[in-house]
Amino acid sequence: SDTRLLETEPLQELDEEMVSEVDLNHSITDEEREEMNNELIKLEEEIVTLKQVLASKEKQHAELKQKLGITALSELRHNFSRSWYDMQTSTAYKKTTETLSTAGQKTTAAFSSLGTAISRKFGDMRNSPSFKSFEEKVENTVSNIKSKVGGNSGGSFEEVLSSAAHASAQDTPTNNLTEDSERTC
Repeated sequence: SDTRLLETEPLQELDEEMVSEVDLNHSITDEEREEMNNELIKLEEEIVTLKQVLASKEKQHAELKQKLGITALSELRHNFSRSWYDMQTSTAYKKTTETLSTAGQKTTAAFSSLGTAISRKFGDMRNSPSFKSFEEKVENTVSNIKSKVGGNSGGSFEEVLSSAAHASAQDTPTNNLTEDSERTC
């Protein structure tokens, strides 16, 4: 019984295809079929003619471009320039440009205001009593170091610090021992 099912299935598919072909053939009269075939032949001839005309026009087009010196590269440049111009004149581009310009101006103004505010804050800080007191302490310390080093008030801050470091190194006992041992050598 299994072999029977397998045999009938392909027959059913074949029968369905034949029925659909028969239905199509019977729905069109012979006269309509001949008319359709004539129209099909006419369309195919027109397509061939149009292809020949198009090929002729394309050849004429290429020859004119060659005579005018228009190359693929110059055409590409022209198309790019035209596209760029079209884009720049578009409403969206203009709005975007205006928005970015405004944003740039606002950003510049904000940075300028920020710089002014920072400068003002540094100025205020420098004039504050705390900073003045700190500045005076640094000046007093520098003066004290200068006077301890050798009484000379000249020299840069780095020279004074170096002299003070050298002077304090001579006061330490371990350095005295090394200096004494160096003197004996």
